[in-house]
Amino acid sequence: MKKLFISQPMKGKTDDEILAERSNAIQAAKDSVNDEIEVIDSFFQNAPADAKPLWYLGESLKLLATADAAYFAPGWNKARGCKIKNLCAKEYGIHTIEA
Repeated sequence: MKKLFISQPMKGKTDDEILAERSNAIQAAKDSVNDEIEVIDSFFQNAPADAKPLWYLGESLKLLATADAAYFAPGWNKARGCKIKNLCAKEYGIHTIEA
């Protein structure tokens, strides 16, 4: 079983839009990996009210470190946090799947 990290642009999106995109990402990753996957919960719905973008990035990188594979949802290459996570995944040998 592979642990999957999902990176997706979230700025300006509702929780419902984010969760729908995550569902699509999970299916695309399953099709790509050809193995059972366990999705790492990286959608911070209960983040501190005053959390800044770097807080989210730091927490995301901690979770990315536990992944076997990382799926980058459409638009990832235009979102600064996603681009940083993509670079980290590649530099540290985590299998990347780019939509």
